[in-house]
Amino acid sequence: MTRIIRIAVGSLIAAGLAFASASAAEHKLKATLNSASEVPANTSTGKGTAEITVNDATKEVTWTVTFEGLTGDATAAHIHGPAAAGTNAGVVQALGTPGAGVKSPLTGKATLDDAKIADILGGRTYVNVHTVANKGGEIRGQLAK
Repeated sequence: MTRIIRIAVGSLIAAGLAFASASAAEHKLKATLNSASEVPANTSTGKGTAEITVNDATKEVTWTVTFEGLTGDATAAHIHGPAAAGTNAGVVQALGTPGAGVKSPLTGKATLDDAKIADILGGRTYVNVHTVANKGGEIRGQLAK
């Protein structure tokens, strides 16, 4: 009987570990960046995309942001939130080093806290790219799954 109990307990532990591994996931989000989505909107013909991957087990966020057609060199790029489309919010994560030349494609990674991860996964964040002519942001897009 003891052997059967040990086998049953071992099976439950293995199943629990498998479930924990299965529940940890990578989530992919994307945004289309344009000047009409900025608040306030501007007349730039710049455009771009942001692809964000969130690993909810490690809290690691990775990104690739591409852009073109801006009014000048990009001076900064960020994830902002929490904010719905059409509203502005503070910086959640810088996506480049301001003053060091923010170039397309912009790639990187960071580890964020649970609240920031929840805002990103909940669609309450946006990516924008700033220029000298548009200090508040030239192109922007809301992150969505």
